[in-house]
Amino acid sequence: MTWLGSAYRLEHPDRALTDNETRLLRTIGRVLSARYHALLESAGAAERLDLFRGLIEDRFVSAYLDPMPYLRGEGLAIDRVADAIDVLRISSSSTYENRRINTGVLLLGHMPDPSHLPRPAPDGALPYSQPLTMTRTFYRLCDGMRTVALVDSAGRMVELVDIVEWAAPFAEVSLPVPCAARFVAHCRATLSGGHVCLVLTPNGEMKAFADGAQVFTFRDGRWRLSDVSEKYRQWEEALGQAALAQRLFTTALNLAERRRGGLFVVLNDVSAGEHLLPLGDRLDAIHPIGDARSKERFHYLLRGKSALDLAPSVLESVARIDGAIVLDRRSALLAFGAILRHHVEPELDRLVAEGGRTTAAIVASRYGHVLKVSEDGVVSFFANGRAVWEL
Repeated sequence: MTWLGSAYRLEHPDRALTDNETRLLRTIGRVLSARYHALLESAGAAERLDLFRGLIEDRFVSAYLDPMPYLRGEGLAIDRVADAIDVLRISSSSTYENRRINTGVLLLGHMPDPSHLPRPAPDGALPYSQPLTMTRTFYRLCDGMRTVALVDSAGRMVELVDIVEWAAPFAEVSLPVPCAARFVAHCRATLSGGHVCLVLTPNGEMKAFADGAQVFTFRDGRWRLSDVSEKYRQWEEALGQAALAQRLFTTALNLAERRRGGLFVVLNDVSAGEHLLPLGDRLDAIHPIGDARSKERFHYLLRGKSALDLAPSVLESVARIDGAIVLDRRSALLAFGAILRHHVEPELDRLVAEGGRTTAAIVASRYGHVLKVSEDGVVSFFANGRAVWEL
């Protein structure tokens, strides 16, 4: 990329940069250029001092979601996304009646939305910006999960809306990529019009949605580009079975949102189960059960079942049991709640730092493809003994 007359080469050590990563790099250059020109150009410099307010990474995320305030030659435009992020940041550090605050906002886009006509701003409409957080009532106006504040193109909070009702016109439209069940409406709400939705979740994360998908997550003190479309493409291609890929991916996201751990192993060859699964964990092994407290007593409930036969809620419940769900490439269940057999090899020592689930994921991925869900809300894809991506 070229910036300020110099050419830079940026690359990933293991692969080519994705389209979204390249777009983010160009966005960073656009923000830095806008700040640079604001410092050097005396005319109108005072009006652009807002470019230096707040954290610089928030500006990068804002310009990615809505580049208009950073396009040279355009008239001065307020950075609504950065203002909204500022509101969510302050809210995340506050409590109301000793409870963590969750809230959300839907920023109307700059393109026509045939399902929602432009709404006139009511008298006294307030800017959706930091001063709102000084009023405790603001924290009870919307919860971000079902209700959000609606902000117009001028940055004014004009209405409170039910996100499910807002997304209702797109209820039959397929999303570009799967998402967690609790955020389906948020994704659908951004399918048309260029709208952007920002949510401060009950888990204390900030999530940004645009173009029908989650785009960014703020977790553990930093922004992360989700790049869900590329990561899901890799997972789907690896499995070669679209229905199974979608079911497991969605279930993993649901578990992550509920902060429940899990492990899904899809074996390339069923015979690999002999290396990974103790005989007592295999659903196809029928033998006398000696211990009345054994999990084997419940094997009959899932014996002969496919992951696609189970209701999504049932699969999610079973996945919460300690251990792994093991399947073949045709989606047949081979084991659930399985403690995988493995011997930690010397070369794994430097890779394993998070505990037994990570060790099991690395070893199992040598026999197939693995989705690991951590209790801190991270979903990871493992293949060929290494982590492919983290979401």
